[in-house]
Amino acid sequence: MADGMLVVLSAPSGCGKTTILKRVMSDLPGLVFSVSHTTRSPRAGEKNGRDYFFVDHHEFKALRDRQPSGFLEWAEVHGNLYGTGRRGVEEQRAAGLDVILDIDVQGAEQVRRAADPVTVFIAPPSLDELGRRLRGRGSEDEQTVALRLSNAKQEMQAAADYDYFIVNDVLDEAVESLRSILIAERLRRRRTLSGQSIDLEF
Repeated sequence: MADGMLVVLSAPSGCGKTTILKRVMSDLPGLVFSVSHTTRSPRAGEKNGRDYFFVDHHEFKALRDRQPSGFLEWAEVHGNLYGTGRRGVEEQRAAGLDVILDIDVQGAEQVRRAADPVTVFIAPPSLDELGRRLRGRGSEDEQTVALRLSNAKQEMQAAADYDYFIVNDVLDEAVESLRSILIAERLRRRRTLSGQSIDLEF
């Protein structure tokens, strides 16, 4: 059985990345979401082990420095630490599953150095629209929104380093774009639409 793909998905906060990903994963078999570790507090509705592994700074640093596993990538974002456990990703890929990493541009660069991922960047139609979406969530104050918009400007500069670029203007189109990318990458690797290896003998 061939190893599954490693797919990096990045986007400025508020771009709808989570919504797009959930819809694609509900429709396309063989995809798994890599649950990251983070030191930030859970948001309303988030569950430990499903959305993130919520840990304190001491536990995070102990996991990060563990050898030989540790983190595939880690970064500090908005004052909080985030990291992707290497062992879990390797086990899922060895089982033939395509692993989705929902990480920022810093983490994406680390993964590129350690592996050969398929990288996808999701962008908002404009910064004004991104600001409207962030304020519409009602979960952040104006200072946090301003920080996220400032970070979004910097993150957009890294978009050229990604294999694919999706603008989330019309949600259905963005969902179909990501789904099409994943299918095309499977076909390129001689796998079926559902992710199974194709072994042909002539």
